[in-house]
Amino acid sequence: MKRLAALIFVSVLPLAALAQDVPEPAEYQMDAYRGPVPDTLQGATVLDTTTAHRLWQAGEAAFVDVLPQAPKPENLPEGTIWRDKPRQSVPGALWLPNVGYGRIAEPTIAYFQRGLDLVTGGDTDHAVVFFCLQDCWMSWNAAKRALEWGYSNVYWFPDGTDGWQFEDLPLEVIKPLEPQPR
Repeated sequence: MKRLAALIFVSVLPLAALAQDVPEPAEYQMDAYRGPVPDTLQGATVLDTTTAHRLWQAGEAAFVDVLPQAPKPENLPEGTIWRDKPRQSVPGALWLPNVGYGRIAEPTIAYFQRGLDLVTGGDTDHAVVFFCLQDCWMSWNAAKRALEWGYSNVYWFPDGTDGWQFEDLPLEVIKPLEPQPR
């Protein structure tokens, strides 16, 4: 019996070792977007799922989902049907895919800014909650960028839809904000 207890302890021990403190970088995360994230984002309020849910219920904060969207593959054989993977997200959230990378192109910056203007009514003091998936740097980068653009009421929800779903909170399929025609 002692040996079984020791085996159980040893098999659980490495899981505890996975918990690690991740320092907050001075700059954007530029790669390895899926992995442990910091506990903080200077200038933003970090939310747990319970607090994010309360904000959502109050309806006083805009929720912005920044999960990337896979592009349609080039050179698909003629007649191939392409279907985007449905995104289950916080009800009422605005999906701004691909804005959470460390470096984003000017058209993506304009798209991101247009989305923020849309959900805040152009008010940089309006509360905005950024999220993605658990252990994803995309929402951290997006929230950091909003802070740099002068948004003053920025929330970062690092557990994202994974934490939301774990707590059995409602989800709905959302579509990304369409880019403006050129």
